[in-house]
Amino acid sequence: MDYKVSKTDEQWREELDADKYAVLREAATERPWTGELLDESRAGLYTCAACGAELFKSGTKFDSGCGWPSFYESVRPEAVQLIEDTSLGMVRTEVRCASCGSHLGHVFPDGFGTPTGDRYCMNSIALEFTPEGQ
Repeated sequence: MDYKVSKTDEQWREELDADKYAVLREAATERPWTGELLDESRAGLYTCAACGAELFKSGTKFDSGCGWPSFYESVRPEAVQLIEDTSLGMVRTEVRCASCGSHLGHVFPDGFGTPTGDRYCMNSIALEFTPEGQ
């Protein structure tokens, strides 16, 4: 897929610290219950930590109890790219930023009680948060 934001591996390494690079560009996962955005409850917008693209609105965030920030839908369907992931011996759906291709997390069909039934389980380190009005 051609992304709106396209950089070389070297450019990404220069722009992202080692932890962000591992998650965003190598599909690593941060440890559960450690992300700084897990308990963020203010109104605002979540964007891609690599390219700044708008991804999620605070009103779609919910406490799923999984240890990572969870949302029931993206800001727009075309904001994220969904890819089948068969690593780790299971079938999951990887979520990537549609603007730059960076790994954000996975989406699962177990967002019980949400309007969509989906749980976008995102890595905090893959997101930036801007409070409303800033």
